[in-house]
Amino acid sequence: MSNRNSLLRSTAAAVMLMACAAGAAEKMMSVQVQKAPVRSSPGFLGQMVCKLDYGVRVTVVQKQSDWIKIRDTGGKTGWMHQSALTPKRIKMTAGTQDAQSAASGDELALAGKGFNSDVEAQFKAQNSDADFTWVDKMEKIVVTPEQSEEFLKNGGVRSQGGAQ
Repeated sequence: MSNRNSLLRSTAAAVMLMACAAGAAEKMMSVQVQKAPVRSSPGFLGQMVCKLDYGVRVTVVQKQSDWIKIRDTGGKTGWMHQSALTPKRIKMTAGTQDAQSAASGDELALAGKGFNSDVEAQFKAQNSDADFTWVDKMEKIVVTPEQSEEFLKNGGVRSQGGAQ
């Protein structure tokens, strides 16, 4: 009986050790955009499950192409595009000089396309007869993710994988 108890204890210890090792191996990532949609399937047309805020930590469950299946601290799972996540832990320190001089999301998007306020000023100087009234009006249009989803749904647009 003593050998059996010893074997059971050894087996239980090994299982616990493997469970701890598996837990330690979980990859964590942080949301690196202001409001990141979590989708039911790996694609931009997947139904939105929820949105996660900038800096929220998530556990990587699975990776499929450019999409990462995540689990948040509340236990919700879903898919996020890899561009919305970073392996770095994001520290938010309000009121610091870094936070005050940070670029806005719009500025980052334009910079990524090679366009910034200096380029815009140069273009306007070289094209003084150009009318930017409609461009300025279009910049103020806001389309929510929900409106985009409704538009796509009404138009019968589906992702290649068939997800809605």
